[in-house]
Amino acid sequence: MTTNTTSAASPSMAGAKFIRPLAIILLSVALAVGLPGNGFVVWSILRRMQKRSVTALMVLNLAVADLAVLLTAPFFLHLLTQGTWSFGLGGCLLCHYVCGVSMYASILLITAMSLDRSLAVARPFLSQKLRTKAVAGRMLAGIWVASFLLATPVLVYRTVSRNQNRNNCILKYPTYRHEAFHLFFEAFTGFLLPFLAVVASYSDIGRRLQSRRFRRSRRTGRLVALIILAFAAFWLPYHVVNLAEAGRALAGLSAKSGPTGMRLVLARKVLIALAFLSSSVNPVLYACAGGGLLRSAGVGFVAKLLEGTGSEASSARRGGTLNQTVKGAPAALEPGPAESLTASPNAPEGGELN
Repeated sequence: MTTNTTSAASPSMAGAKFIRPLAIILLSVALAVGLPGNGFVVWSILRRMQKRSVTALMVLNLAVADLAVLLTAPFFLHLLTQGTWSFGLGGCLLCHYVCGVSMYASILLITAMSLDRSLAVARPFLSQKLRTKAVAGRMLAGIWVASFLLATPVLVYRTVSRNQNRNNCILKYPTYRHEAFHLFFEAFTGFLLPFLAVVASYSDIGRRLQSRRFRRSRRTGRLVALIILAFAAFWLPYHVVNLAEAGRALAGLSAKSGPTGMRLVLARKVLIALAFLSSSVNPVLYACAGGGLLRSAGVGFVAKLLEGTGSEASSARRGGTLNQTVKGAPAALEPGPAESLTASPNAPEGGELN
């Protein structure tokens, strides 16, 4: 049984002809915007920031994951324009595996950012103890190891087949149960479960901040919200199609059977191209959130936007951990461009987030 193959048959030839140029446009825009944008973010953090906060390290890794998937875009553009896969089985496996690893790394990094902020509000003392670069390094290494492991089904089910003198890099399953397992597994581990953790984290943050009378910094609060919402907007439709196809597989229906099956196949082609845009949108969000920093700091605006808070900077100068406590209390955070929360005059100490 084979899924995700390229076929001339479709519910609507006009619709099928429309999808290929649309996918080419989406991939081209993602490549043109995302490659220089994420490269600029990586350069800014590595070359313009002398003291990188934990948040900056997470953003750096997110940009690297986005760059990795965007580097595969030319191969898929070649497939769309030529109508055949020209890079063999090794290229087929490598390109889709890189995309899978990037997807998992992105959602896990976003989840880590959310949990980091939630812990800072709920357990400020524990957050200050754990929020060191050594701990962050181990956490980031764990995220990448988990991403490489979670993406391994791609290596099992991807293959190259030849049809009508054209090579196709496709998903091929031995049984319908294998297909359902893979699609359910990707939807739940690659989106639903991590995103539920994100929603739970920010719900807890909102509840606690409301009770403590904090107010959210407009710039960074908006940036974090936009990153999460953008990821959801670009990836949710793809995983909805995954779940629909998994349900059909459990019912014993092949991917292309009936009008509904063909619509899902065509929708998947567009949504995969649309998902590439999620790897190009973050630098645009940074530019929007930078506001005046873009005008005042020029090419250094990303570094200014992601600079550590006063507590992180002072801890780094002392050679200690981030967010050290002073006389048994959390260090007060100095206002900075990367603060996500600032305290009202009546707010308890140690509740700000970095």
